[in-house]
Amino acid sequence: MMIFDMKLYYLFLPLGIIAIAWFAFGIYQANSAPLPVGFPSPTTPGKIEIKQYPAYRAATYHYSGNLSEAGSQAFSSLYQHISSNNISMTAPVETRYPLNTLETNEQTGEATVSFLYRNTDIYPQEIADNITVEDIPSMKVVSLGLMGGYSYESYQKGLEKLKNWLSENPTYQMAGKPRRLFYDGPYKPDDTKRSEIQIPVTQETD
Repeated sequence: MMIFDMKLYYLFLPLGIIAIAWFAFGIYQANSAPLPVGFPSPTTPGKIEIKQYPAYRAATYHYSGNLSEAGSQAFSSLYQHISSNNISMTAPVETRYPLNTLETNEQTGEATVSFLYRNTDIYPQEIADNITVEDIPSMKVVSLGLMGGYSYESYQKGLEKLKNWLSENPTYQMAGKPRRLFYDGPYKPDDTKRSEIQIPVTQETD
């Protein structure tokens, strides 16, 4: 019996190594991925600024439940999508939150999590049932740069800072769902992770 168990061990050991290597490669890509073409650089932590984004194409996972778990629940399906289509990973990963999170401390609801394609010429050959390919139009946003862990509480606190900024700058009006851009993978230390919280805006002109 012991000999049989040892044979199974040596049979499955290479498969385990392959699985770990595949996962580690995915984490490496998430930590070193380039921006989509035309995207501005990440906002400096602690700074609030107006930014303009070009149109882009995204693979999107629709999530319903505890909003703090949206990214972790979507990652596997999205990574499988780009892997099966031989599409290079970019940063950031985007999560769009419900509009009501602008007004309440809502913890549950529907969110979308997206991997962004490098450019709008890319289109996948295979699309799983739980993935949607979207073309997102260009947008102007007010953005808060952050450095630190990706907790949902930090999203809520950042959103309050942006709302206060908008109240002090009335020429800018909210124009869409808030979102968070996550630049770093899960194995990077929390205190060095970069992200941005953003609200789409329009600007009144004289």
